[in-house]
Amino acid sequence: MTNTLRPLGDLRVSPLCLGGNVFGWTADESETFAVLDAFADAGGNFLDTADAYSAWHEGNTGGESEMLIGRWLARRGRRDDIIVATKVGSHPDLRGLAASTIKRGAEESLRRLGTDHIDLYYTHFDDETVEVSEIMTALDELVREGKVRALGASNISPARLEASLAFAAREGTTPYVALQPRYNLVSRESYEGELAATAAHHGLGTLPYSGLAAGFLTGKYRADTTVDSPRAAGASKHLTTERGRRVLAALESVADAHATTMATVALAWLAAQPTVTAPIASARTTTQLPALLAATTLTLPPTDLTTLTKASTPPAL
Repeated sequence: MTNTLRPLGDLRVSPLCLGGNVFGWTADESETFAVLDAFADAGGNFLDTADAYSAWHEGNTGGESEMLIGRWLARRGRRDDIIVATKVGSHPDLRGLAASTIKRGAEESLRRLGTDHIDLYYTHFDDETVEVSEIMTALDELVREGKVRALGASNISPARLEASLAFAAREGTTPYVALQPRYNLVSRESYEGELAATAAHHGLGTLPYSGLAAGFLTGKYRADTTVDSPRAAGASKHLTTERGRRVLAALESVADAHATTMATVALAWLAAQPTVTAPIASARTTTQLPALLAATTLTLPPTDLTTLTKASTPPAL
């Protein structure tokens, strides 16, 4: 991985953010620690998780990913060289963004992570039943108390993002510095356009999640192939669309030209998009990690970027 850290507000983050949604789900503790060790050894310093990860898995209650990351941080013994991002609002016991929920959610995340501060704290999904004034004030209080260093928003509309930033500017509260949308080569519609323009106008760093579309953009899902994965249903749906098949063909062509993997190319395309600070991608095992890390050193020429963009452009764009 390139050693160049990128600014995100007052934070400095690696050009790849390691997703923690698989920790405590498809990756057990030993696999999680091995992936985290390898990521840090390669120069990665940016981890993404959420209080809800992975409540959807049978036997889990939410917070499993945070707990594993917390144990790893304790074992490693060096907290300050790792940037930990987590989220509030989707835990089964703490849904929504009422001020009391945000504050309790932060305390629970701090406990599970075994730390006294969260580096980047996201609202996981916007809650339009709560005024932005209440949300931004509650988040600001966490920053002023030293429990959170920077703020971000995930899954938010352009209008609510704009209103949140306007409130922060008007009232002098801590603004969002980061935006985490779903964004990849087969999911461009919800980000490109007004949301991307808002991020650019306010200088927000964009950290796209689902950078590999649940594994579809790795190329392992094909019409004649059965993949044993809990993500298979979600990823395979793209095979039924002409656009999905075009994207795979373009990825394969560009990857072959650079003697690299389709996953590497997909993340390199994402990293090259305006406002993107670092794509988020997860690895269940250490063998999956090199392809992700390689994206940080692959600079695609304009012709390849154009090829991928044209292949992935939906009718609405």
